Amino acid sequence: MNPETPAFLHATRTSYDAIAGPYSDRHADHLADLPLDRALLTGFADLVKGAAPHPVADIGSGPGAVTARLNDLGLPVFGIDLSPRMVALASRTYPELRFHVGSMTSLDLPDETLGGIVALYSLIHVPDDHLPTTFAEFHRVLVPGGHVLLAFQTGDHDSSEHLTERFGQQIALDCHWRTPETVTDHLTKAGLDARARVVREPHEDESRPRAFLLARKPA
Repeated sequence: MNPETPAFLHATRTSYDAIAGPYSDRHADHLADLPLDRALLTGFADLVKGAAPHPVADIGSGPGAVTARLNDLGLPVFGIDLSPRMVALASRTYPELRFHVGSMTSLDLPDETLGGIVALYSLIHVPDDHLPTTFAEFHRVLVPGGHVLLAFQTGDHDSSEHLTERFGQQIALDCHWRTPETVTDHLTKAGLDARARVVREPHEDESRPRAFLLARKPA
């Protein structure tokens, strides 16, 4: 591990590399049976089209299905994921799209180059003390008027969970469950204006409610 790489990034990358295959098989397109979630993604796409031709980054792109949906919705989009194995699998599944390895805490992108950012269920692995840096990066790379759509598991209060096994593989993955109010506060402090909030109840095998937050960098 690079001595400058935060330990949580190393642990998250290693864990998702270990489970990339079965994770991708299980979550090949997790939005397929979630019409409300798809509608929110479509609404985001409609908002961001006004920022064209600036591209959209799907951060924590995993198997690449969300990136592909955004592409189908008419957005110039690329995927970023911390796990090299996830990036390789997504690139194999969607060879017409661009995916690369990167971290949301330090985006390898110039200032004010993105029309939008989507981060679905990837923020949960970022500890509280790294959220300010992460949202400052989002603010830096967005064009004025650009939008962010976040999704994360939520509950009545903030809590954390440490996972040591998934799909029969040993992992070391920390998950941070936060309320919409907590995440909204961090967005506001980073200069991103909250525009909408949706919380839905768990769907079938989900154990926690899902929160969606839409924010915008002031024009």
